[in-house]
Amino acid sequence: MLRIKRVPTVVSNYQKEEPEEAARREGGCGRNCLNKCCIQGAKLPLYAFKPLNKTVCDKELTGHESSEPPVAFLDSLLLGEWEDRMQRGLFRYDVTACETKVIPGANGFIAQLNEGRHLKKRPTEFRVDKVLQPFDGNKFNFTKVGQEEVLFQFEPSEDGEVQFFPNAPIDVENSPSVVAINVSPIEYGHVLLIPRILECLPQRIDRDSLLLALYMAAEAENPYFRLGYNSLGAFATINHLHFQAYYLAVPFPIEKAPTKKMTTLDGGVKISKLLNYPVRGLVFEGGNTIEDLSNTVSDACICLQDNNIPYNVLIADCGRRIFLFPQCYAEKQALGEVNAELLDTQVNPAVWEISGHMVLKRKKDYEEASEENAWRLLAEVSLSEERFQEVNALIFEAIASVDNGNGNVTQSSLEELDAIHPTMVAGTKECLVLH
Repeated sequence: MLRIKRVPTVVSNYQKEEPEEAARREGGCGRNCLNKCCIQGAKLPLYAFKPLNKTVCDKELTGHESSEPPVAFLDSLLLGEWEDRMQRGLFRYDVTACETKVIPGANGFIAQLNEGRHLKKRPTEFRVDKVLQPFDGNKFNFTKVGQEEVLFQFEPSEDGEVQFFPNAPIDVENSPSVVAINVSPIEYGHVLLIPRILECLPQRIDRDSLLLALYMAAEAENPYFRLGYNSLGAFATINHLHFQAYYLAVPFPIEKAPTKKMTTLDGGVKISKLLNYPVRGLVFEGGNTIEDLSNTVSDACICLQDNNIPYNVLIADCGRRIFLFPQCYAEKQALGEVNAELLDTQVNPAVWEISGHMVLKRKKDYEEASEENAWRLLAEVSLSEERFQEVNALIFEAIASVDNGNGNVTQSSLEELDAIHPTMVAGTKECLVLH
């Protein structure tokens, strides 16, 4: 069993060090949370989005922009409500006062000095060798947050049109998805998307949850608003299904990195690999429908989960491009294979750091930030080329074996891939024959 010690990130003002505290309470918690003790009769704003029939690249063809939405999703609703919570003093620090700079160099890594995230708390042990772990209601989870930390419910529209209800009842029976603040923000507008919150799902991606995240990216309609996901073993510390998102008006280095096409699936999803970047990863884009793209990526994530491979996901370009990074930093850390100098920075290379936004907790590290230092840290995150090829073979086999409608891997697409990585495709072709 591999474990590391790290100071957990506080994402809610109701997050406690003592997991038994909630268990000691009886007769309701008295703090207006989202648990059954407080949720009956509660109301929250509801944003009902319009499901898209085509890929997010083709909104004009779907009629998505044919009428003005009742509220501007990103500017008025999400960021407006986020700023309201900031005015009410719900955040642990003012993230807008944190120093940020673009590090000189070809990649344009972004460094932020965020001393507010560096807590004087005792480190907690986290297991890092098991990506799938059962939900534990005794530990902190998002049903324990106060309702004032929730910005709105986020659900598909029942009549196919965007709707906004400023005071909608919470449908306890159907477990709404909600958007809540992260009280330890990395950037402006830092929120959490929590799918089907009352179902208490563990931190594992499924088709529905990833599709929901893509819809949120599409509704934002701003390339500077990205969503991210960390699996267990890849620096997620709360085992309750959630995505993170925030707004930062500068390109991420990962978004500018060159890629090499590996294949295009029948459903129109193009799969490429990153080039000249310290972390090896895959890039998924396109698709005839948003579901083609979502299903392909979620099937890849499910494959990694089932094979106990930690990973991170970045949803960029309003949901048009998705980056997938299998990683091994926490495993190396647990095995004592990470340089002490890197460990001293206390940087946990999760999705934002891997994407090139380096959140630094010490002024010394911020002042000495360089492209070389950023590259050296991120290189420790990456799988070796040999291991990356093995993982890619697993992913392509999984995509081939799942009936994905028009998104199936076909013989022609595998032949295209075979021209690039013949050894990687052998097992996948065998799987195609069996199916």
